[in-house]
Amino acid sequence: MSKVKVIPCSGIGKVMGLLSRETALEVTEHLCPDTAEAACLGHLVTGEAEAVHKVAGQNCISIDGCTALCAKKGIESAGGVVAAQYSVVDELRCHRGKKPGDGSALTEDGWAIVDDFAAKIADKVRELDGESCCCGNGCC
Repeated sequence: MSKVKVIPCSGIGKVMGLLSRETALEVTEHLCPDTAEAACLGHLVTGEAEAVHKVAGQNCISIDGCTALCAKKGIESAGGVVAAQYSVVDELRCHRGKKPGDGSALTEDGWAIVDDFAAKIADKVRELDGESCCCGNGCC
């Protein structure tokens, strides 16, 4: 079975992009390494053949930092299936008053936001992979 692709916003120099990227790495490297893998948004939007082939027709999760929805649009342009779409802006609403950091470094609050956000996305990865199915066959 193919791994769920997790594609974060790039948002270089912005805390929203950093939160997006760190969340994707937490999901793919620590919480769901056997069932999820990251894909590079930059390679998708430039049409890099290997990246497009990796995503085309596959279940993908977008993590967008802003309303431009670059990750979601990049998945769609590469022929991927946007199985779930997440927004850093929406996640921050759950953490009102917290100071996540800036575009180059997260604060303790920022890392706590990453942990919470990654847990939600990991639950979705498990659902897409069929792990949450009562019989274990992914049929539910």
